[in-house]
Amino acid sequence: MSLFSSLRSMFSTDTTPAAPSQMAGEEYRGYMITPAPLQDGSQFRVNGSIEKDQQSHQFIRADVLASKEECAAEMTRKAKIMIDQIGEDIFK
Repeated sequence: MSLFSSLRSMFSTDTTPAAPSQMAGEEYRGYMITPAPLQDGSQFRVNGSIEKDQQSHQFIRADVLASKEECAAEMTRKAKIMIDQIGEDIFK
């Protein structure tokens, strides 16, 4: 590897987003909530899905948290609130 290549790799920023890492799901009131934190730099963005009866809603928020576990817990918390407030209309 040349010196120029080494320097370029040190200062380049890879803007390719990492694939979400799907975590264990949780059932809530007949819905399956599946967190899939999305790595965003050194943090994790709230992401996942809510499913029921062959229907699915992709759930992504602007919130970013320091750890994957905190992010999954926050996604689950927010998904439960959404289910309580909107119910079946999530899929419309």
